[in-house]
Amino acid sequence: MELFSFVMIMFTLLACLFSFYYLLLLKSNNGRVLPPSPFGLPLLGHLHMLSKLPHQNLARLAKKYGPIMSIRLGLVPAVVVTSPEAAELFLKTHDVVFASRPKIQVADVLAYGQKNLAFAQYGPYWRNIRKLCTIELLSSSKIESFKPLRRDELFELVKFMINASESRSVVDVTAKIQSFNENMTYRMICGSKDESIERNITMSNLREGIKVAGALNVGDFIPWLAKFDIQGLSGRMKACNIVIDGCLETIIDKHVRDAKQREGQHMDFIDAMLSLMESNNTREMHLARDHIKAIVLDMFLAAMDTNSTAIGWVIAELVKNPRVMKLVQEELENVVGLERMVEETDIIKLSYLKMVIMESMRIHPVGPLLLPHESTEDITINGYFIPKKSRVLINTWAIGRDPNVWSSNVQEFYPERFISTSIDVQGRYFQFLPFGSGRRMCPGMQLAMTVVQLVVAQLVHCFHLELPNGMSPDDLDMTEKYSLTLARANHLMVIPTYRLAKNLNL
Repeated sequence: MELFSFVMIMFTLLACLFSFYYLLLLKSNNGRVLPPSPFGLPLLGHLHMLSKLPHQNLARLAKKYGPIMSIRLGLVPAVVVTSPEAAELFLKTHDVVFASRPKIQVADVLAYGQKNLAFAQYGPYWRNIRKLCTIELLSSSKIESFKPLRRDELFELVKFMINASESRSVVDVTAKIQSFNENMTYRMICGSKDESIERNITMSNLREGIKVAGALNVGDFIPWLAKFDIQGLSGRMKACNIVIDGCLETIIDKHVRDAKQREGQHMDFIDAMLSLMESNNTREMHLARDHIKAIVLDMFLAAMDTNSTAIGWVIAELVKNPRVMKLVQEELENVVGLERMVEETDIIKLSYLKMVIMESMRIHPVGPLLLPHESTEDITINGYFIPKKSRVLINTWAIGRDPNVWSSNVQEFYPERFISTSIDVQGRYFQFLPFGSGRRMCPGMQLAMTVVQLVVAQLVHCFHLELPNGMSPDDLDMTEKYSLTLARANHLMVIPTYRLAKNLNL
């Protein structure tokens, strides 16, 4: 009892201390008005309100406190943006002020001091690596050069599904899409298709890295708690980094060693960056191995998790909505026919499919709060004072489900809402921001859309997808799971039936 009393007294003293600190913080705003805010707790602020689905809880709070809402995440001031008009103010009108990223432990540990593109702080280094990635790694010509690779990997997926179709087997579509994405991403980045020890260890630890990166790390918001590692996240990050770093070093060494033998062959991402490291170091920036490894890690995490999540939601919505599935398959029959598989050149002609994918991204944004922005200076927006170093969370999930923005059928999966609109994925329309907007918009948008459209088109063109055990589409569980991305909580299981001509040579 004495120990318990001592702990309670110490906690109360700490709570009082941090409450006093917060009052001083408020006073330091010199009477300037912060955005409306719910009542928070000492020390924790509003962390306890986030729960397992923070985007949903923040959306509920915004209905009471407005589209620009102030919260405190531990000791970190934050602003939650929940309307297209407010999003435009932060991502366009005052974009340069909010173009930076906060320092977070997982990016510091896994990305070699935040040298990756996603979490590099705004400045010359970020501008240079964004230019490098946009021109050298994610350009239209580079994406086009990987077309044969995408075709090969997708053929393997289709072959597996055909075999399952012949035996009427249940297929874990979620797992197969994840495997497809992992294989494709590894080949794009590293060039190899083999099942080497380095590859398997790398992919295993990247999956662990994704889990760690998606966890809410209390140490990021209450810094003095970080050294105690009360959640065990710091230890997991460091262990993961040691293994991934060793594997990446081995892979890079192999690329350097085999460079002469590979002359004239197709360059993967690591080849391209090694070439830039040799040629670019006397110009705009100095590229070292840590930069290459950080960017490679970025590419892995982005391509593996986000694409799989987006594809998974689209397929699930099509299975759940037979009317929409029928219309997509009719469009594919008209454009492609039943005598061949889908080619990438067909995609531009599939206008209804594109609306289906956009509708899925509206209801199920892969990044429901986008990546956090951080203000680089004090600023006043709409009469509200936003202090320097404030986190900014754009709740695209809430914006995408706002009936005032999307009409009364906002909860319905209805792709036709995009007919006769100019809305696209380019970040110009702030009611629809699947890839963000402004300076920190996702540079991999074109690659992501290419992969998502191609995989969805191929699967629904080649197969009818039936739920097992006589399950009705209405009973399909669409529960969300919040992590690094907003994925389905449960894997999608289907029985495929092959629907193309039987004599196709696959």
